[in-house]
Amino acid sequence: MIKVYIAESVHRFDHGWLKGSHIFSFGEYYDPANTAFGPMRVCNDDTIAPGRGFGAHPHSDMEIVSIVLSGVLRHEDNLGNVAESSFGGIQRMSAGTGVIHTEHNPSEDEPVRLLQLWFMPAVRGSRPSYQAGKYRTEKLDGALVPVVSAEGSGEIVDIGQDMTIYLGRLRGGQNLAFHQEPGRRIFVYVIEGSLVVGGSALNSGDSARIEDEDTISLAASESAFVMLVDLP
Repeated sequence: MIKVYIAESVHRFDHGWLKGSHIFSFGEYYDPANTAFGPMRVCNDDTIAPGRGFGAHPHSDMEIVSIVLSGVLRHEDNLGNVAESSFGGIQRMSAGTGVIHTEHNPSEDEPVRLLQLWFMPAVRGSRPSYQAGKYRTEKLDGALVPVVSAEGSGEIVDIGQDMTIYLGRLRGGQNLAFHQEPGRRIFVYVIEGSLVVGGSALNSGDSARIEDEDTISLAASESAFVMLVDLP
């Protein structure tokens, strides 16, 4: 079963310093029929203006992932972590028993675009932690590359949930297949371009939630940049 959410149907916002879209209920946007997909709670496509950002605020019992698509994102938290990430950078914060952090665009002239993803942890009440990683962007060409997973290793950032986040770039006319284990879910988000996912056409900003499918085909009708999340 594949359920498609087109970009025009999601909640879009523009606060001046921050603009983007909420794929799930978030903040002032609440739809009781759209609060989660398995352990996935948030998928925000955010653009932060130069010199602006999120001030200090707390979180607990949430796995939070930031995928930087362009520009620079600066993270600071009360655990003593400070990091800046650009394209190819991944930040993961396991809030656990509680953490206070800020996310800021340090540039004076360039906005930063990022995907902000939240997941419920496999175990609640764990010790909070943070990891910043970087993958080689050239690996994305013609492949689905794992950048976050429960195991974590090398260029793969670890996370406290039985899941994997993949990124990939497909050229026009290129096809990929993803095999889904029984009982698991797949979330697909088209960052740029156009893609046919399991027979359903998706354009930039569209997403799909997939269950009970053995194999998912991804066919690029034009160049596409895509995120795929394998979930329990």
